[in-house]
Amino acid sequence: MSIRITGTGSYIPSIIEKNENFYNHEFLNADGSSINSTNEVIVEKFKAITGIQERRYIKNELLNSDIAFYASQKAIEDAKIDKESIDYIIVAHNYGDVKHNTEQSDTVPSIASRVKHLLKIENPKCVGYDLLFGCPGWIEGVIQAKAFIDSGIAKRCLVVGTETLSRVIDKHDRDSMIYSDGAGAVIIEESNEKGGIIAHETATYTLDEAHFIYFGETNHPEITDQRRYIKMYGRKIYEFALTNVPISLKSCLDKSGVSINDVKKILIHQANEKMDEAIVKRFYKLHGMQMPEGVMPMTINTLGNSSVATVPTLYDMILKGQLDNQEINKGDIIIFASVGAGMNINAIVYQH
Repeated sequence: MSIRITGTGSYIPSIIEKNENFYNHEFLNADGSSINSTNEVIVEKFKAITGIQERRYIKNELLNSDIAFYASQKAIEDAKIDKESIDYIIVAHNYGDVKHNTEQSDTVPSIASRVKHLLKIENPKCVGYDLLFGCPGWIEGVIQAKAFIDSGIAKRCLVVGTETLSRVIDKHDRDSMIYSDGAGAVIIEESNEKGGIIAHETATYTLDEAHFIYFGETNHPEITDQRRYIKMYGRKIYEFALTNVPISLKSCLDKSGVSINDVKKILIHQANEKMDEAIVKRFYKLHGMQMPEGVMPMTINTLGNSSVATVPTLYDMILKGQLDNQEINKGDIIIFASVGAGMNINAIVYQH
């Protein structure tokens, strides 16, 4: 028996926010001081570092739970299953439902309960809960689903990664250009086919790293409301990721018994193009190799960083033929990997 992904779905918001749309923003340093550059220069430097040209935002009337539902619906249809047969709904997110132009996050009831309600699942033994684990949340949800199935208490799980970061960004912070919205979902179940989840690895670093990503005040000194926004220490995260993620990837691959030469794709959290590329290059360097061309598909240039949604949406888009020059074939070995708030790192070696 194996534990496999049998259906995928995603929701990519329709509103495209291009880099040029930030030219009129008033960007400030963290201490509220002015930045000695024009916005055109700030945006161009941002693009050079992150690779982001545009990102996606949801429409004003939508919520995080809505787009999680849309992605879930597609995954259920793709798997060709009865929704009433789902044992667990695990929804990874970080900020709940934040209505447009409001300050407060809404997490009661849970996003998972809302998704189950929207799916109109009647079975009370279908259990829904939320998972807060930073950007690696969706991968951790997959790992938890595997544990449920391994233990015999579940046979089929729906795992969703969904986020609307456009609702929690500080428009006076340059980092606000990184973030976007999106949702991805998968059905995971036991199967008679070979492959599936071969190995996984998770680590949490908190001694010095716990608050590298946090909720903080606006950069604008004259705004005195109580609203908080997603904030980060970018340089510290970059150094942390480059030091620790390649080692975790190698540990996971070693545990799997799979050769590095057999890895076809690495689907890494779309955090920052330069950082992701450096991580994967270091991973291959640990094996005395150069990174093969095309092994690391990217969507960040057009979709931005949608946190928990980046990996499942990337996977779904490749499987549905929506990403140029990228494909995953039956039997291919792929690695799912992420790093994010916590600070958490995780990875899965998976045979499609």
